[in-house]
Amino acid sequence: QVQLVESGGGLVQAGGSLRLSCAATGIIFSGNAMRWYRQAPGKQREWVGGLSSGGWPNYADSVKGRFTISRDNPENTVILYLNSLKPEDTAVYYCNTQKFDYTLGKVVDYWGQGTQVTVSS
Repeated sequence: QVQLVESGGGLVQAGGSLRLSCAATGIIFSGNAMRWYRQAPGKQREWVGGLSSGGWPNYADSVKGRFTISRDNPENTVILYLNSLKPEDTAVYYCNTQKFDYTLGKVVDYWGQGTQVTVSS
């Protein structure tokens, strides 16, 4: 059973920083790409960035240069560093990965419960 558990959200002033963590179980962590998404009130969930299984990062233009993703394979954890935060970064942040389900015969998305980030102006 794949489980993703996020932590580290909170309230911060504009220009501040936060560190979000996502702990994964039930997958061969080093072989999985890991992604972060966010969903602001009244908006659709959007992709923030991700790391390939080989460690190559990729970011949405809205966060490029401010957010950094890293992974700790021995700890099965992916970390999202949020710097130079803006009020528009306020959202629930979700960790995501995918795994092939042999019973279903398809790739399945897994999501954490989310962690709230609130940036005050």
